[in-house]
Amino acid sequence: MLLEVLLALVLGAVVLLVLRRSKAAVLKTEDGWWGAGSPPAGAEDESIRPFRVETSREEIEDLQRRIDQTRPVPSLEDSQFNYGFNSTYLQKVAAYWRNEFNWSKQVDKLNQYPHFKTKIEGIDVHYVHVKPKNLPEGRTAVPLIMVHGWPGSFYEFYGILPLLTEPANADDVAFEVICPSIPGYGFSEAPRKKGFNSVCAARVFLKLMRRLGFGRFYAQGGDWGWQITTNMAQLDPTAVKGLHINFAPVENVGPLVILSILLGRRFPGLFGFTELDVKRLYPRVEKMLVEPLKETGYFHIQATKPDTAGRGLNDSPVGLAAYILEKFSTWTDHEFRNLEDGGLERKFSLEDLLTNVMIYWTTGSITSSMRFYKENFAKGFYPPHARIPVTVPTGVAAFPNELMHTPKLWAKQKNHKLKTYTTMARGGHFAAMEEPGLMAQDIQKFIKVVEGKK
Repeated sequence: MLLEVLLALVLGAVVLLVLRRSKAAVLKTEDGWWGAGSPPAGAEDESIRPFRVETSREEIEDLQRRIDQTRPVPSLEDSQFNYGFNSTYLQKVAAYWRNEFNWSKQVDKLNQYPHFKTKIEGIDVHYVHVKPKNLPEGRTAVPLIMVHGWPGSFYEFYGILPLLTEPANADDVAFEVICPSIPGYGFSEAPRKKGFNSVCAARVFLKLMRRLGFGRFYAQGGDWGWQITTNMAQLDPTAVKGLHINFAPVENVGPLVILSILLGRRFPGLFGFTELDVKRLYPRVEKMLVEPLKETGYFHIQATKPDTAGRGLNDSPVGLAAYILEKFSTWTDHEFRNLEDGGLERKFSLEDLLTNVMIYWTTGSITSSMRFYKENFAKGFYPPHARIPVTVPTGVAAFPNELMHTPKLWAKQKNHKLKTYTTMARGGHFAAMEEPGLMAQDIQKFIKVVEGKK
């Protein structure tokens, strides 16, 4: 008992120290220019232009020719997805892509929602903007920006959009949703200069929301979308009314985190750890050391020499599909590595998976999307914003198969106004695409808490 009291006093002192050090910090940024050459002498064109996804017979024929010319490599016996994308199953995916997948039909699906482009800091920024169709008289829609990550796209949100803009329950919030493509991803133009990182993307998206007339709004993100929306809240907490994230890794491993790691297994209650927290945080030592090595090879490549690997992926549609879809397998459930088909069709349809791949293929954006890793780690693993707290109301949806588990205590270290923390029933890294219903429910819960409706 005496030991627990002493630990509690030490913990309290650490928490106060961390909070005092982080209160004075403010994230600052300066306007950039990411277009080719020098910025123009006059004002930037701020017009908003409608955009439609298009395709052509030539585009489809080129894709089919390249698929026909792929050179299969036999997988090892009983290797499943443990060596990467299983080659036998990849041939099945390629055959489906070549003979059954209808890109023209998927283009029509992409265009069911309004698309736009606007020039910000020298590059065209693409976004989807969806408003409620049947908003009751007297009610206003709540603006929400949702930001994707890698190797996803704005298409990840197509399943959740109707749930947010046309909610089934009368007491639910109706949202006006903006889903931009990160510059260098999909239909957003790639930066032409070095240095475009998450803070730059956050600044661009803040400008986008202001240009659309939103003085205050909510933000949601996972993967890189988590970092970008977090940076938005750090740059302008008066504009971001609330932040909802489904990925919340610890950016700055301070004394509080270290203390909880060392003592959390023995004294879980002292740190607010649940039984589930302990189960997820304390696997076998071997697993703790080996698991990151198994799943971070892509990270090292993209954070160091993205253009080398990117050139090969940009030339080969089958190679691109293997590289992207392997993540939709393992990042959805690590156990899927032990299945011959990677479990891909247990959670997603090939139509949706290949549509996401096609967004990268048709825009030739895989290399520029990979560069985002190099830019974000150009100055090390702990950039200035890693040490700056988030002071806007925040909600965290902790999905069980996420790449890493963040207990509530750790989330609160960064997000000082943590309003909701939900241990989700199921789901992995691509939560909005895999479990749109659960994600929509948690966003609703968070917004109602912030708005004082729950």
